[in-house]
Amino acid sequence: MFNRQMTKVFGLSLLIAAVVMIGSMPATAAEPIKIGQVSALSGQSAKSGEAIMRGLTLAIEEINANGGVLGGRMFTLISRDDESNPPKGQMAARELIFKEKVTAFFGGLDSPVSLAIVPVANKEKVIFMGVWAAATPITRNGADPNYVFRVSAMDAIVDQALVQYAMKTHGTKKPGLMLINNPWGESNEKGLRAAITDAKIDLAGIEKLESRDVDVVPQLMRLKQAGADTIILVANVRPSATVVKSLARMNWDVPVVSHWGVSGGRFPELAGPGSQKVHFVQTYSFFGDQNEVGKKFIAAAKKKYEDINGPEDIFPPVGYANAYDAMHLLARAIEQAGSTDSDQIRLALENLKPYQGLIKKYSPAFTAENHDALGYQDYVMVHYVGNEIKPVD
Repeated sequence: MFNRQMTKVFGLSLLIAAVVMIGSMPATAAEPIKIGQVSALSGQSAKSGEAIMRGLTLAIEEINANGGVLGGRMFTLISRDDESNPPKGQMAARELIFKEKVTAFFGGLDSPVSLAIVPVANKEKVIFMGVWAAATPITRNGADPNYVFRVSAMDAIVDQALVQYAMKTHGTKKPGLMLINNPWGESNEKGLRAAITDAKIDLAGIEKLESRDVDVVPQLMRLKQAGADTIILVANVRPSATVVKSLARMNWDVPVVSHWGVSGGRFPELAGPGSQKVHFVQTYSFFGDQNEVGKKFIAAAKKKYEDINGPEDIFPPVGYANAYDAMHLLARAIEQAGSTDSDQIRLALENLKPYQGLIKKYSPAFTAENHDALGYQDYVMVHYVGNEIKPVD
């Protein structure tokens, strides 16, 4: 009997001691907020996908170092490779939403992939923030409410900028269009037709190319015979390189003004010396004078990544800059909403307080009517100098 009583007392003492110990232990960290990324992390556009990941990572580390959001909740990034494939991108988005339970996710490089993801994000009511793909219908998708936002270029605006730049820089009077044969090309065909009409100049013609084409001399020859005095190019790295090499084979020295598809991956290597003649759009350049955010960003990038020694190594710049600003805007929206609820975040994004970002001061970033944070005035024209992307003089 005595032994049983002693056992009970001893057990009760252990229980009390355990409770005291647990009570004295520091509280566990608040549950992290999961953020997703869907973009090409392999293949010809892997460098661009890596730039997006690094931009997000640098922003997340900065936010977490400053205490996170919502009273100490930290962000964690979960990335998925869409391989530039729309079905795989859609599958990756579903995995992030249903398995990983992300609060929001970022993407993607290719407009066809992003366009496949948009209906998923809107149906499941999860914030999807575009940081590269520029097709106009990504944000102007007809959904109400619309959970898709973008810190990137938009085709309808880029197309106006490309036509105006061609006219101002090259005296263009009759451009010819070389467009990738996919939804991104279709988006730009509509925008470029409108821009050319608005500019009151003639259109020499429209030619299409496929991602796997190895020669487009016949298409270019038709544009040349139609009197094209400038080529406006919309395609990703490999087909754009095919256009440049085909021009070289023709000995046709014609100005080429391009969307930013050429900015990712191995364009100088694939296109050869002609790559330097292509002028294309970006949303930011790390060369030249930087604002305080830019100085801080470059210092952080050099500290974290051994392969970054200066602006020339922050490549492609659009991936880093767009992703970095987009992540900061999302974090501010979550803090302003006081919640990770998608509807509250959406409303906060549409009513964000002014924020000085890397690319510009966002005032406002978005509205209920406009989910695109960047406009015509935020673009810069650049070209390759060797393997570096630098502003056109």
